Amino acid sequence: MPLHVLFTAVLTVVASVATDAARMQGPTCRITRIVDGDTVHCSGVKIRLLLIDSPERKQRPFGQRATQQLARLIPVGTTVRLEYDLDRTDRYGRTLAYLYTPGGTLVNEAMVRQGFAVPLVYPPNVRYVERIRAAASTARAARAGLWAVDAFDCLPVDARKRRC
Repeated sequence: MPLHVLFTAVLTVVASVATDAARMQGPTCRITRIVDGDTVHCSGVKIRLLLIDSPERKQRPFGQRATQQLARLIPVGTTVRLEYDLDRTDRYGRTLAYLYTPGGTLVNEAMVRQGFAVPLVYPPNVRYVERIRAAASTARAARAGLWAVDAFDCLPVDARKRRC
């Protein structure tokens, strides 16, 4: 392999790793409470996970299952990294964020891919909307998690508004 081709390949890999490392840096906090499948308390701050919606705890048994799954992904005591989008808070004063496990897993996407949450988009916070939608398609097709029991026949947003 010519030296300039090898050098270009190495630079490409280094640039990719540097970009990932820069994205992975950011504020961190420690999980102190799992509220439900899309909300946590982290170092005293209430955080709503962006781009996802999970069944409410009162939507039995689905809400409890979603809450348990989030607790498996980021148990109390876990230090997570936060990434913000354009709006940092919602109308309820909750911090809006994408959360990453210590291993770099995007928790928001994992909840959807595993079938315990669905996409919920409130522009302008749309940085990972295509990833989340792709994860939802995969979960639905595989009947993963709550898709296996038709828990999303009534979407969480509709259940909150008592439409179903």
